[in-house]
Amino acid sequence: MTGRFAPTPSGRMHIGNAYAMLAAWLDARSRGERMLLRIEDIDTPRVLPDADRLMMDDLIWLGLDWDGDPVYQSSPERHARYEEALACLANAGLVYPCFCSRADLRAASAPNEGDGFMIYPGTCRRLLEERPDEVKARLARGDRHSLRIVMPGGWAAPHETAADAYSGFIDEVFGPQLFNLPRMVGDSVVRRADGLFAYQLVVVVDDLDMGVDRVVRGRDLLRSTALQRWIRASLLGAGFTPQAHADSPTSFFGEAANGGPTAMPVESHADGGGSLAGASGERRNTASSPEHPVYAHLPLIDNAAGKRLAKRERSLDMGALRARGVTPEQVVGYCAYLLNLRPDAEPCSAAELVSDFSWEPLRAEHDDRAVDPSDPSCPVWLREA
Repeated sequence: MTGRFAPTPSGRMHIGNAYAMLAAWLDARSRGERMLLRIEDIDTPRVLPDADRLMMDDLIWLGLDWDGDPVYQSSPERHARYEEALACLANAGLVYPCFCSRADLRAASAPNEGDGFMIYPGTCRRLLEERPDEVKARLARGDRHSLRIVMPGGWAAPHETAADAYSGFIDEVFGPQLFNLPRMVGDSVVRRADGLFAYQLVVVVDDLDMGVDRVVRGRDLLRSTALQRWIRASLLGAGFTPQAHADSPTSFFGEAANGGPTAMPVESHADGGGSLAGASGERRNTASSPEHPVYAHLPLIDNAAGKRLAKRERSLDMGALRARGVTPEQVVGYCAYLLNLRPDAEPCSAAELVSDFSWEPLRAEHDDRAVDPSDPSCPVWLREA
């Protein structure tokens, strides 16, 4: 079993990042699992020089180790795998060109929800269905376009039932989740108009190839999880073979393969790791695989104004805190408090938390957290910062 860190090198880690990294590390190490590190630098315009090196230094400083070498999404090897995955989807008729600009989408869409998701109105899907010759002509003359994956209910799967439109899974923290893919997610970009692969595609390919079966991240990605489950099922159904299960004596990292099957059945979209009908909270996910991962989504960490912490808030990043003489034990202790693992923010090491780690305390109370200097529970060192 395998967990992962997956930071974006767009700036220095802050308290919210450290909290999420600690949760992912504890989830893996408390089970004796591998912990991998992936640098999510596919969105090159957002990447800052040396941010990856600084993040790795902060992880080591916090006592959060990982196994093997870091994997960079920007590497030629990964790029080739994303091309292969996109070709699988295209050959299965699961993607189509979209000529809409951002302005077009904003004009046609409802206001964004809290997670920033914009439901695509289906303009170019209808164009392809109604006027395919026009689409061919626009492609022939080189019109700028992205590629979108078809949600259930499209031409690619004429035998779907109403239940196929839903993606359900049981989250370790937030419990049963159910999303109507056409209505709540919509046809989503898998390759951007600027030629870059979309995050939603590459993260699925990476997790499959790396054998990741435990995913820990913020609750703002709950809807993205429904989309990624659909992309995962579509890829496997289209014949994509994960490197972690390749018919080879070695796995992604050159270690002995576990002897498992090279391809597992595509998951049911209404049942991700346990029946939703029987999941009233007492039944948790007990089995996982890269095809059927277990998810844990975390409450978000806000600033005193109620807005999510961002990397531009330099006073709370690891570089600024370390420069002030803050210790890793102080940061870890506060993050453990935010995770409901400790009743207060007393300093402790990450290793001290492993033996008693459980999702149950956070499952019982998972409102978003706030770093508020007026809160009596806010430690002095953080209040001063």
